[in-house]
Parts: sequence; structure tokens; C-alpha cells
Amino acid sequence: MPILGVGTDIVETERIRDLCEREEAFLRRVFSQSELDYSLGKPSMYLHLAARFAAKEAVAKALGHSFSWQDVEVTNNSEGKPEVILHGKAKDVAGGAKVHLSVSHTKHYASAVAVVEG
Repeated sequence: MPILGVGTDIVETERIRDLCEREEAFLRRVFSQSELDYSLGKPSMYLHLAARFAAKEAVAKALGHSFSWQDVEVTNNSEGKPEVILHGKAKDVAGGAKVHLSVSHTKHYASAVAVVEG
């Protein structure tokens, strides 16, 4: 299958912390309930939220379109590997393409790379 797109993003964890603390609606606007359940249960919750934020941006770049934040959902499979579930416009744009995702983080940054395979 050919590669249809590649996207990457990096986010400062502190930026996500600031947004969460400053704007109450930010969490609900950007993250799905399952993303919140996963991230908010972690001791380093802002790092996990930042990783999901970066992943959403990377997927949008790989697909070449902007979407509602809720249209791209990041989950983990049973082995802990991050996976993407597309909804709405993102699902329509992707068609039947598969989105591969890699997420990394350090103490201060989270990054993600998305590859769209068609």
C-alpha cells in the first residue's frame, strides 16, 4: 500500500497544562471521554494529554485537512500501542486509509508522527 501522507507535531507539556488550568472548556472541546479517562488517571496527566494533542495535530497534517478535535481520537490497544479512531469529517477524508501513529514524550515535550497508508 502506498504512503498517502505523513504528519508530525511536538507540544510543550506546560502549554497544555496552562490551557487546561486557564480554560475550563478546553478539555471537553479537545479530548474524548476515553482520552480524558486514560490521561486524567495518570500521575503525569498533562504529559499524556499533550501526547494526544500532538497526535491529533499529526493526523490532521498527514491527512492534509483540519478537523474538529473530536474527529480524531487516540486510544491504546491491549499492548499499549497508540491507535487512531477517526470520526466525522476525518473518517470521510481518510476513506479506507489506515493511519499509523507513534507517540513519544519527555518531561517537557510530547511528539507524535502519523503515517497514512492507502
